[in-house]
Amino acid sequence: MCDEPARIYRAGFFCGFDSCKRPVMDLDELRSNLSAVDRRLVELIAERQKIVGDIGKSKLLTGTGTRDYQREKNVLDMGRSQAEELGVDPDIVENLLALLIRTSLESQERERVVAEGKGDGRKALVIGGAGKMGRWFAEFFISQGFATTIADVTIADGPNRFRNWTDAGVDFDVIVVAAPLAVSGRILAQLAVLKPKGLVFDIGSLKSPLIDGLAELKSAGCRVTSLHPMYGPDTRLLSGRHLIFCDAGDPQATADAKELFAATMVDQLDMGLDDHDRLIAYVLGLSHALNIAFFTALSESGEAAPKLAKLSSTTFDSQLLVSAAVAQDNPHLYFEIQNLNKFGLGPLDALCEAAQRIRETVADGDEKAFVELMERGRDYLAMRS
Repeated sequence: MCDEPARIYRAGFFCGFDSCKRPVMDLDELRSNLSAVDRRLVELIAERQKIVGDIGKSKLLTGTGTRDYQREKNVLDMGRSQAEELGVDPDIVENLLALLIRTSLESQERERVVAEGKGDGRKALVIGGAGKMGRWFAEFFISQGFATTIADVTIADGPNRFRNWTDAGVDFDVIVVAAPLAVSGRILAQLAVLKPKGLVFDIGSLKSPLIDGLAELKSAGCRVTSLHPMYGPDTRLLSGRHLIFCDAGDPQATADAKELFAATMVDQLDMGLDDHDRLIAYVLGLSHALNIAFFTALSESGEAAPKLAKLSSTTFDSQLLVSAAVAQDNPHLYFEIQNLNKFGLGPLDALCEAAQRIRETVADGDEKAFVELMERGRDYLAMRS
């Protein structure tokens, strides 16, 4: 039989022995062992990344697509199965493997973009290239082998850098207009006067302020189209992201713009200029307004943020996460998205009406109406999947 100290240990107290057989290591020894395991994990990740690199090279040589969804599923299923066998939380293993897969895809996509680069010494000008999305496009063109020039009012003149975009000239194979919306419209109109021979496109979140400039470029015989990246400047992997292409009357220019992204895994969506702003009024305008209303109500509630944090729930925390990201973004851009969209007030009115209806059902104690609101919403959202 076990002696008394071991019995006490099993009851949850330290006695210096584990199940009466082996000494229990002290905290320093345990941490040392944990560090050794962590080092092995890092070594295994490095080994995995090397294999991933070889796989990426093989895919390039054979023309195989970068992403294989069935393979990813098999890896995640295998990980969950093995985790269950070993008594490890399957969610932890799946999340870790998903992160490794995503990192691998990022690496493979970057390598494919470089290998299949469309630049070959061609020249690109990014007007507004010091802004967040402007920098993203500048880096994208550099990775493709374009000799890339940046023009932005916030920078000083230097090699391939101009404060005034007109000083850079228009002798470029690709010109990207990535300035604020109101400014972009004027730049497009100015470009129409200068008649560049290369491909011209904007990346505006709205098209209403840009339509006249796009039309002037088309009338001037320029190769012009319009893009809207539905992702942020911190995006590293384009798989699962959407890039909208709005034809401005020159189908070949749109096709040429699409070809620039052929090496990526971005989902290319075609959308008419007339449809774009109406849909974006909901996708961006409504979602932004909802989050602004959420953190405005909180900030004006008189309740201290630390106190609310202690009472947080899953839904509250999720909403806070999204709202915090919105609050940190560019307020001037968000105002433009709301103010310059001719369709913008419709979704805002709908949001106000929905909030008022919720208030009325609660104030009236009308549970039936409240349930109907939720059920209609549930049915609508089910159509998205």
